[in-house]
Amino acid sequence: MVEPQRMRIAHGVIVGSVLAVVVGLADMGQAQSTPDRSSPYVVSWNRTLPTEMRFVVLANFNSEAVLDQNTGLVWERSPAPVLTDWKAARFSCLNKTVGGQRGWRLPSIVELTSLLDPSVQDSGSMLPSGHPFLNNPSGFYWSASTDGEPSKAWHLHVSNGYVHMTGKVSTFKAWCVRGASTGDQ
Repeated sequence: MVEPQRMRIAHGVIVGSVLAVVVGLADMGQAQSTPDRSSPYVVSWNRTLPTEMRFVVLANFNSEAVLDQNTGLVWERSPAPVLTDWKAARFSCLNKTVGGQRGWRLPSIVELTSLLDPSVQDSGSMLPSGHPFLNNPSGFYWSASTDGEPSKAWHLHVSNGYVHMTGKVSTFKAWCVRGASTGDQ
């Protein structure tokens, strides 16, 4: 038989542990509503992390995807060098499997330009130095953004950072992304 004193202590430990978990959960809720912006794991479009902290190659995606901790978006690590028209680019992303995962889409023009580093000039790509992407992403990439133009869409020239609108029958590359959209479709 357990002594009453030991039972009270055991009960107190259990109650204290449960209370600590509840308080911890309450603190987590509070932390989410007012996140610590100094943490590299908090997504915020108002931060500029250094490249080595910003981009994380995701092992759980077979290292085929990269998390951008500035935006919270997950990018395919190795965009295909194939040139396609806009409709085929959208179709390709929607049907793509990267790292064993579906749910990819063509990024908005805002999301696509967020990958660039304006301080990088005169190179084949305006991506930040030390980025983890493969296949040397350069050249022109489609975005999902159309600004209501039924026959035109925005595209980005990764080599110089220029954004252009052109006919959807033109052929460019597609760089697929996962995550919440900026709504600029």
